[in-house]
Amino acid sequence: MRSASGAASRARSWGAYPPVYCLLFTAHAFLVLASPLASQSAHIADNSFLIEEAYNQEAGVVQHIGTFSRPRGGAAWDFGFTQEWPFRGMRHQLSYTVPVLHADGNGTGLGDVLLNYRYQLVGDGGTPLHVAPRLSVILPTGSEDQGRGTGSLGLQTNLPASYVLSDALATHWNAGLTLDGDSGDLDASLGASAIWRVHRSVNLMLETVWESARDDVVLLNPGVRWAFDFASGLQIVPGVAYTFALGADDADALFLYLSFEHPFRQM
Repeated sequence: MRSASGAASRARSWGAYPPVYCLLFTAHAFLVLASPLASQSAHIADNSFLIEEAYNQEAGVVQHIGTFSRPRGGAAWDFGFTQEWPFRGMRHQLSYTVPVLHADGNGTGLGDVLLNYRYQLVGDGGTPLHVAPRLSVILPTGSEDQGRGTGSLGLQTNLPASYVLSDALATHWNAGLTLDGDSGDLDASLGASAIWRVHRSVNLMLETVWESARDDVVLLNPGVRWAFDFASGLQIVPGVAYTFALGADDADALFLYLSFEHPFRQM
């Protein structure tokens, strides 16, 4: 999709600007330019980057999510596509996640696909607390030799909890486990985020993630997201963040997000 030399050049160009300044400039710009139609909508929800928010899809509404991450320097990148569907109301949600990975020297290919089920255990969209445990089957669709997959069937579970502290501040908490079906290895993950609703259509975000498989690394992910709402029911949420890898030699990364959410014929 892109040459290594072109990627290195682009990495130097965006890397020359301090990421915090870029995020602050972006947030200011969208506070000024956010559309009047979007400003009349409810607060943005279910659009975090590294953290799961515990809100299942409403009945009759489907969400399409694309994410892109590119470490600073080099040509590596990864892209993920997730589609979330409610099943007979908000209580049950079905989804899948398809990753595409590119690594220096190993080309581009499909990663391990996830098939997901989430149950809305607590919350109905109007309460401060929501809890929605997820169970996923990890399919060995990625090449183990090329570093894009585990080479075996796996299972993953995550427990997202979301709590709205005030009209301006929401928090999200994750605890998960991933089981490798071949080796039997069990990896844990913990995460948390705070969402500052500076405007009904613009949020500033701070996420942090730890995984036992990389226990010397903590990810810190400050970012911004904004929403455009349309009379048809379509909501478009773009977002941008900069991921700091703390405590190891892992590279920091640029993170991009784009979500489309719209009504469909109710299942």
